Amino acid sequence: MSYLPHRLTLLAFSSSLSLAIGSSAYAQSVAATAEASPRQDQSTAASVKKKNESARVVRRTAKSAAAQPEVLTVTGSALSSGKHQDPNPVQIISAKDIQQTSAVTLGDYLQRLPSMGSQGAGNTTTNGGLGMSCPDLRNLGPSRVLVLVDGKRQVETMGQGSSCVDLNSIPVDQISSVEILKDGGSELYGADAVSGVINIKLKHNLTTGSIQVRGGISSYGDGQSGKISGFKGFNFDQDRGNISIFGQYMTTSPIYQRDRKWSRLPWNADVAPGEAVPYGSSVSTATRVMVPNADGSTTNLVANSSGGGFHTFGNADRYNFARDASMTNYLQSGNLSGDMHYDINKHFQLYANVRYTHKDAMNEMAPNPLTGSSYPSTLSTSWILPAGNPYNTWGEDVSLYKRMADIGNREYKEGVDTYQVMGGMKGEIAGNWQYDASMTYGSSVATMTTNNMTNYRNAMNVLGQQQVDPSDPNSAVVYNPSVCTSSPGCTLINPFEPLSQQAKNYIGYTQNDHSYYQMRDFNFRVFNNKVVKLPYEHGGNIGIAGGIEHRSEQASYSPDALAANGDLGGGATYTGGGYNVTEVYLEGKIPLLQNAFLAKDLTIDGQGRYSHYNTFGSAENWKVGINWAPVQDIRFRATLGTSFRAPNMSEMFGGQSISYNPGTDPCAQAGSYGAASAAVTSKCLTQGVNPANFVNVNSGQIPTLTGGNPNLQPEIGRTYTVGTVITPRWVPGLMASVEYWHYTVQHMISTLPVQYVADQCYTGADPSYCSQVQQRSTAGQLTQVSDLYANVGGLRTNGIDFDLSYHIQVTPQDSFTLENNFQQLVGYLQQNEPNGEWNNYAGRLFYQSGYGMPRVRDYATVTWHHNDFSLRYMMHYTGGMKFTDGSSDLSCKAYVYCKVPGIFSHDITASYRLGRWNFEGGVNNILDKKPPFVPDGGTNTALAMYSDEIIGRYVFLQAGVQF
Repeated sequence: MSYLPHRLTLLAFSSSLSLAIGSSAYAQSVAATAEASPRQDQSTAASVKKKNESARVVRRTAKSAAAQPEVLTVTGSALSSGKHQDPNPVQIISAKDIQQTSAVTLGDYLQRLPSMGSQGAGNTTTNGGLGMSCPDLRNLGPSRVLVLVDGKRQVETMGQGSSCVDLNSIPVDQISSVEILKDGGSELYGADAVSGVINIKLKHNLTTGSIQVRGGISSYGDGQSGKISGFKGFNFDQDRGNISIFGQYMTTSPIYQRDRKWSRLPWNADVAPGEAVPYGSSVSTATRVMVPNADGSTTNLVANSSGGGFHTFGNADRYNFARDASMTNYLQSGNLSGDMHYDINKHFQLYANVRYTHKDAMNEMAPNPLTGSSYPSTLSTSWILPAGNPYNTWGEDVSLYKRMADIGNREYKEGVDTYQVMGGMKGEIAGNWQYDASMTYGSSVATMTTNNMTNYRNAMNVLGQQQVDPSDPNSAVVYNPSVCTSSPGCTLINPFEPLSQQAKNYIGYTQNDHSYYQMRDFNFRVFNNKVVKLPYEHGGNIGIAGGIEHRSEQASYSPDALAANGDLGGGATYTGGGYNVTEVYLEGKIPLLQNAFLAKDLTIDGQGRYSHYNTFGSAENWKVGINWAPVQDIRFRATLGTSFRAPNMSEMFGGQSISYNPGTDPCAQAGSYGAASAAVTSKCLTQGVNPANFVNVNSGQIPTLTGGNPNLQPEIGRTYTVGTVITPRWVPGLMASVEYWHYTVQHMISTLPVQYVADQCYTGADPSYCSQVQQRSTAGQLTQVSDLYANVGGLRTNGIDFDLSYHIQVTPQDSFTLENNFQQLVGYLQQNEPNGEWNNYAGRLFYQSGYGMPRVRDYATVTWHHNDFSLRYMMHYTGGMKFTDGSSDLSCKAYVYCKVPGIFSHDITASYRLGRWNFEGGVNNILDKKPPFVPDGGTNTALAMYSDEIIGRYVFLQAGVQF
């Protein structure tokens, strides 16, 4: 728990009018206004006589409340409570905590915290992330954490196969604080709050103005960031109303793989000791030819770069895609928001908030590899040079593979417009009963553009490749030059020579996809912190809160027309759907004892929520908590609750498409399966592939069919926490807490590691998975492994949090503040199929996918304050992990790399206040610590785990002025 300075005398007034955390923008921001404008009380007192009687009533209420003991409304409860009286484990992050780091987005900062997992999307997610920042709490995934803004649900952004509240759309400088409920919250906030709640509280009710400018750059001269922000607020109608306006513009530059020594030569896969390392991709810019032999083997040739003739393909012919790929996204965003409130009287207080964000994101990848088609396209699974083509000298059909460098690097661009409007009214009903009624509407519209894609149908035409059966992707083909001559713009080509400009124009394509997300949320709440006092000595006041919420959400993803019909060789299907839910919730807080012997405070809290979905019917969730402080110095707390999560839009309605997920074709590594190697070899041979001479074109990746599943059923779960908080009077300024947490999820909605799916089939561990592995191409390559969302099984995870905060005043001018957040992961057990075995992933890194579950994470800060100067040191630690591919841990005897060590990173920030001016500067990753080596097949590290180390040493400066 945390508390604000006692000089924030208006906080009690705001909390007494608030029904839940962030129930209105006005109610949440009174404290911030008092701190930002200390002279406001004098001007208010001078104008009291000028106000009407109703305004006097409001001010008398405020003065009376200010004299009462401090009460707070904290995420996890709809009722106010005193300091340290809430049983829920909540971490509070101040705006200063965020500003004193190099983070330019909230998602970048949150990754420092030990409780945040790595399964979400971040600004280092360049392959499929499209510039979204999706948080992950406790490594339960972004779909199981609820993100609120001022206590209200925020509209999500829809991408291809995923959706989330994009933290990149929320300006950092507008944030007042962030509260993280590290405990399930479905019983109070509804579905999605399985792992907890992130509540972002913005600045409101301002009466001053400010402008801030910030810039940063890495020691390598890249990753530049720039930001300018400002706000201005003013009261009107004799201080009965307020309008606050805020704006921000931010931009960050990308970092490319070629600009870091450790990533510029990517390992394609982990290898055995003494084995040659395959660098880069086997699909090169020089055309590669797969010639079938009579014995079922294949001769692999590649065209000579000097022109004319061929040679046997070898590792020297691989293409280094790191020369073209970006490791972080280019981001640019602009934000404008307005906030107002107007107090008619104590019964009717109007409030409204409008926020608009435009965001652009871009990343770059190597030229598109042209190998063949995949689902849902019915075009040929192999790009074939038919027998009869004048450039085919082998007298039979041969398969071609070529990286289309002539067309150019792929550029992925995304533009998103997000806006949200919230308005409502709150006030006193009678006595201590308060109400809050609000309506929220939000929408996000995204356009995703991919430059320099390949029109695969046209690529077939330029070779004269015609399918005998156009409905069968494995159909035989014949040479028919008329398929080109009858197509406008087509010209027959020599596939072993550079493309002419006419051929580039004909084959190249710009893909445009669109998505839309819309949300409506009506919320009516009532509460009373003092319904009745318990009729005995030391009994407290019973509090009750309740309300009704109706929410509807709709989403759609519309792929490019050629992607939808399969002309691009892969493609995607339309995503569309929606749902509505009506919910009723109730909370009761009973202070059984207060200021009694061995019961300084003994409070129990109960919450319940009934939900009715038009898609899944009804569900009930509940939560109970207890807070017991035998003396003032120590308290014990515990919670037990249930959760329910309906499938989200992407999981249920997501269109199906091919994604090249990290993994290795089992036939390309048959000898690595130990006792199961013989079974893998046998399976490959039955499919016409000899592992002894098989060359995997998609090395490091497996073509994976991803998308929604309309047959999904909801998840259910249970969470409990037990902890203690120590605030000893004999050590002023010290607060320490220890919390044990445990989550259980049943009928878990997830996709599996695609390597796990392929391995289960090929090793014979579970032959039912073979139905998800499609027929190989005519060249023997995997064309598709189906990995749609499913109710895969269950999840159990538990751990211990240790938090420490200590403030010590050394001299009248000098003080030190020490803070530490530590997480010990005890277990992470996942069941990959219903009633199947439990796999322990604690202390494991999914090295192919780049996310992991370290057993130990820590974030510590030490701050020295000297008058207007402060200096802060920050350290974050990520524990070591073993490599797993989802099926099993990698053997340190069989592979060169099998684990990563623990890694420390250090930052420092200095700030100084000079009158109305604030100056700040800092260095992130002072020692320029490099990320540990991870053979992920693309970047040589785990991008989701080591974002600060990827950037390297980073310097930033900031200046601001208040007026």
